[in-house]
Amino acid sequence: MNKVILVTGAAKRIGKQIAKEFFAIDFNIIVHFNSSSEDAINLCNELNAIRPNSAISIQANLDHMNDVKNLASQAISAFGRIDGLINNASTFYPTPMGEFSEKDWDALMGSNLKAPLFLVQELHEELKRQSGFVINVTDINIKRPIKNHSIYLAAKSGLDTLTKSLAKDLAPEIRVNAIAPGAILEPPNKTWTDAEKNNILSAVPLKKMGTEIDIAKAAIFLAESPYITGQTLNIDGGKSL
Repeated sequence: MNKVILVTGAAKRIGKQIAKEFFAIDFNIIVHFNSSSEDAINLCNELNAIRPNSAISIQANLDHMNDVKNLASQAISAFGRIDGLINNASTFYPTPMGEFSEKDWDALMGSNLKAPLFLVQELHEELKRQSGFVINVTDINIKRPIKNHSIYLAAKSGLDTLTKSLAKDLAPEIRVNAIAPGAILEPPNKTWTDAEKNNILSAVPLKKMGTEIDIAKAAIFLAESPYITGQTLNIDGGKSL
């Protein structure tokens, strides 16, 4: 029987590549999405055309706890097991001082911190049965904060600490690790100017952007490493040095 992985925010960008890389090593894929239904359906169709009945999509708004619970129960029912969880879904936007509200706090904490914790709680018994793993996607910028993103970075910092805490709480049956991407992709709905891109790369020793594949390969490495838990793997071209 194929192993099964749930990837949140898997319809596009990094999540999509993670899903495809795990599919390539014979995992069945549960593609979570919130609003990107067409992209999720297209990805599942692409994977199922290669290996029938190997991928399904499930919609859930991770800001809502009922949706989180329903996502977990539907995920387990889909293939009868869950071997891995990738908490990749994320909300990202600036919150300058004097301009943010409690709604912004709830939105940024929701998908970046609250949902990952509660999703693990809903799935931990099943992950325990399968000696499974959790991989959280954090952000390299929690070490050197970028301006005007205090709530987002607080949430990602919390997720980094949560990784270490859950690694202790869920051992020895479940391994919990994190990946901290650096300069991989432009933010959604934004195109960097050459000057902005050069400014970002000036702080990267390798002097180039990473790709979604770099993150996906790191996730495969952590999934296949039985003696690693509680660690955060920086995929940042050396920016954090």
